Amino acid sequence: MYKILANTLFLGKNVVFVPECHSTNTLLMELAQKTQQAEGTIVITRAQTKGRGQRGNGWEAEPGKNITFSILLKPHFLTALAQFNLTVAISLALTDFLKSRLTDKPSIKWPNDILVNGRKITGILIENTLAGENIQQSVVGIGLNVNQQRFTTPHATSMYLETGNEYDLSKELSDLVECVERRYLQLRSGHASDLRQEYLGNLYWIHQEQQFVSNGRMFKGTIEGVDAVGKLAVSDQGQINYFGIKEISFVR
Repeated sequence: MYKILANTLFLGKNVVFVPECHSTNTLLMELAQKTQQAEGTIVITRAQTKGRGQRGNGWEAEPGKNITFSILLKPHFLTALAQFNLTVAISLALTDFLKSRLTDKPSIKWPNDILVNGRKITGILIENTLAGENIQQSVVGIGLNVNQQRFTTPHATSMYLETGNEYDLSKELSDLVECVERRYLQLRSGHASDLRQEYLGNLYWIHQEQQFVSNGRMFKGTIEGVDAVGKLAVSDQGQINYFGIKEISFVR
């Protein structure tokens, strides 16, 4: 039996633990298709062998050192056009959690990677199922680098690397689940506009001229914000253009 000792209303009350799996998102979606699963159900694993990220990227996680899990949500109150608001809420939940533990402020790299000192510490993958114009269910996958000390890329970091401290994974997971539920309830209560303002306040590179690549062209631009459907607004030579997830890349 795997229990999450979080002070929550519904998140983490039903937990499925598997020692190893390809992807917690895939497993949770399969479970939800086969049987009725309560909102807040969590699938968690010690070792995720084929974790998935945005743009089809993989997720590197040393077994037993990090937190890799997926949450089933049922945000029927969100339309398909407003689904980016869930990304906003989950991203803020991760920054809430990290701000309470790290000296250096985390930032959100659009759309939902969390960086510390320019290096990735958390990845989020949200997969929505639609029913008509609204979201029927969402599977929210979260990978948080906690105690891992070495990565194959210099662009990744962990809580241990940032602080020099080792963490109790069960305690950190419980606290993180509480942060997620708090932000989700805020969204469900109709505070999407407030959440978006906070999201922009934590956005990496906002209002700074930086280099980007789009459609094979490298250019200097400035992030001005995010539109209603989640596209990134970037000004380029006085003109604001809007980009989807696969239409623009950040140049380090």
